[in-house]
Amino acid sequence: MSWSIEYYSDKLARMILKMPAGLLARYIHVSDLMLKFGPNLGMPHTRAMDEKLFEMRLKSKEGVSRIFYCTKIGKKIIVLHFFIKKTQKTPTKELEIARKRLLEVLNNET
Repeated sequence: MSWSIEYYSDKLARMILKMPAGLLARYIHVSDLMLKFGPNLGMPHTRAMDEKLFEMRLKSKEGVSRIFYCTKIGKKIIVLHFFIKKTQKTPTKELEIARKRLLEVLNNET
């Protein structure tokens, strides 16, 4: 059984598809790797934020983006949140959104 990728919402999926072309190309490349090899690719592609929250690290000439995700039983990767980085440190607000959605996903897990 291979991995699959799902999105927290349709709105989030549409927002990701509207990323600048270079970041979108990196997203597609890293997503393909995750589908084949699993969600824990390691640096520079992915990094654990804590026990259940991970980030996909995207970089291109247009800038830097982070996509937060978690995993569920059945080899599912759930994309929770994304943002374009404008500062060196991940903004607390962005991390809080991802953690809130993570709790929602985990609480709805059957």
